[in-house]
Amino acid sequence: MDGGQTIAQPNLKDWIGRQETVKGCVPFTVAQTIHATLGRGDAVCPTEGEAMPPLWHWYAFPPAVSMGGLAEDGHPALGGFLPPVPYERRMWASSSLHFVGDLRVGEDITKQSTITAVDEKTGSTGGMVFVVVEHELFGNQGLAVRETQAIVYLPIAPEFTPPPKHPGPTENLSVDTREPISTSLLFRYSAITFNAHRIHYDLPYTQQVEHYPGLVVHGPLQANLLIARATAWKGVRPDRFSFRGVHPMFHTSDLHLRATENGVGSLDMCTVAATGGHVCMRAKAEWEN
Repeated sequence: MDGGQTIAQPNLKDWIGRQETVKGCVPFTVAQTIHATLGRGDAVCPTEGEAMPPLWHWYAFPPAVSMGGLAEDGHPALGGFLPPVPYERRMWASSSLHFVGDLRVGEDITKQSTITAVDEKTGSTGGMVFVVVEHELFGNQGLAVRETQAIVYLPIAPEFTPPPKHPGPTENLSVDTREPISTSLLFRYSAITFNAHRIHYDLPYTQQVEHYPGLVVHGPLQANLLIARATAWKGVRPDRFSFRGVHPMFHTSDLHLRATENGVGSLDMCTVAATGGHVCMRAKAEWEN
């Protein structure tokens, strides 16, 4: 501006308490594409009116932003419901979910979201901002899912400095399976979530701009594989499920799904990079009965 004036930066904490209500649905045609991407073994795709597997509510609300509304990284440009955090890298850090009831294929779903916290901190790569959003999802039978989601915003460092690596569990495992990772899987998962973040499919961008060594395996994809394995182990979906990313996983390594039983009705779970053997995501599945 003229006269040496500067533009005041927004106070990010002003976004605390902001609310948004959106409507969504997973029609059968979309359920088929989700099942084709995530379905395992002899599982059958749920049809119209049948209960969806846990976490499928994520696919009911595609971020239908126009091409002109995308930032360079493929995410929707800053602004809108979430605060305009001035950092280039944003990631889904963690979630904690309580499944109250089932959501069904083809039914109308309402999601009510509230920003409950905006915390600015300092990490090894500089500043970071955590934004916490509370979601409540309602189907035809009322409240079905409560979810607390944490999103982290970071600057892009000049080079990739990985966080500390922690070895995955190897003894007393209740679950120990291997899931192949491929660029086709990453493409399909980006497609069913309508997620254009380029770190999942554009290798030159991923390496040259965000400085990762390989395409990044989506955190929600890892969470989906974990909860599906927990559901298969118990024979019923968990009542509560939480997860937290602790290390990026790349397309050059398949992943192991591992879990140990922690008392009655609880599994401590993780994804482990087949190359290196370190934990990438920690999770917990709990059953109330």
